[in-house]
This record gives sequence, C-alpha cells and structure tokens, in this order.
Amino acid sequence: MRIIVSDHALRRLRNPRQAGIAMSDLHAAAGSLPGKITVATRFRNFRGQSGRRFDIVVKDIAKGRLIITVIGR
Repeated sequence: MRIIVSDHALRRLRNPRQAGIAMSDLHAAAGSLPGKITVATRFRNFRGQSGRRFDIVVKDIAKGRLIITVIGR
C-alpha cells in the first residue's frame, strides 16, 4: 500500500516535540495497520527507532494511506 505523508505531518516532524521520529517510523507504523480506514482515526502507542513514542492520524484515500498528522509524546 502506498503511504502518503501530508504537508502538515511533515511540518510537525520539525517540531521539538516530534524530535526522534523518522519518516521510516511513520511508514512502518502506517503500513502495520490492518484493514481499510474510511474515517480519519488516531492510532496510539507507536515507537520509533530512537525510542520516541508517537501517535498518528490516518485515513485511506483513493491514492493510498494518508498520514494526516503526527503527535509526539
């Protein structure tokens, strides 16, 4: 499945609160979600390679799976 990261999520990755979360972490997290996500949904408790915990908001669209935002913890 194709993973698309929104501009908003890219801007959020630059914030200090999201420090330590890599693009590969986002792709792995979004790719691990089973089924079809028809409504924007928050998925919690992912862990990046750096050990940083984060949540993502994801929705499936015609072109693939869209990561709307990233919330660092």
